[in-house]
Amino acid sequence: MESVWVALVLSLKVAFWATFINLIIGVGSGYILARKNIWGKELIDTVLTLPMVMPPTVLGYYLLVLIGKNGFIGQWLEQYFNFNLIFTWQGAVIAATIVSFPLVFKPARAAFESLDSQLEQAARVLGISNAGVFLRITLPLAWRGILAGVLLAFARSLGEFGATLMVAGSIPGQTQTLSIAVYEAVQSGDDHLANILVLIISVVCIVLLLIMSKLLSGKIPTQNLK
Repeated sequence: MESVWVALVLSLKVAFWATFINLIIGVGSGYILARKNIWGKELIDTVLTLPMVMPPTVLGYYLLVLIGKNGFIGQWLEQYFNFNLIFTWQGAVIAATIVSFPLVFKPARAAFESLDSQLEQAARVLGISNAGVFLRITLPLAWRGILAGVLLAFARSLGEFGATLMVAGSIPGQTQTLSIAVYEAVQSGDDHLANILVLIISVVCIVLLLIMSKLLSGKIPTQNLK
């Protein structure tokens, strides 16, 4: 049972950091594409959404090309920092971040685009800075959609398998997440352990989906500008 808890803690750590990174980058990207009139907006959207439709193993291969020892980023990290991302939990975080990114980015953009821009314009007329408008008007009105995407991304990161296995491998206690542990248990014929791991993942995902459903069932609150 100790190995189960180790895999669970590692999975939660990977999912937390991947979701935290996506919360910052995904919300920022969604806001820019929703509010800024930039060239190639839909092409950028398509590229950022690719991880949602591409096989995780293909994403894992691309990551190996980039951050592997022979990759551009991998060689740079090795040369200047003597650090290797392959077969590390940090590599698992990167894989989970890439795979789950569209699940934060797409809902965030949709949430921002659904807001009435006149509320933001009225706030600016009242002298509120752009940062103040975002924090006091835009974000509070879009938080349900963003949080729903964050919960989905966390669940996806928690269950990520293909890209994580290719980048981080399956080192017990170091890079073996719950989903990889399930695969290893099935391969070794340990059905009892596989059942426990599957039950844990299923319960966590069900709870997250119930929370997301509860959030989306409510009405988005509005605020009065004073």
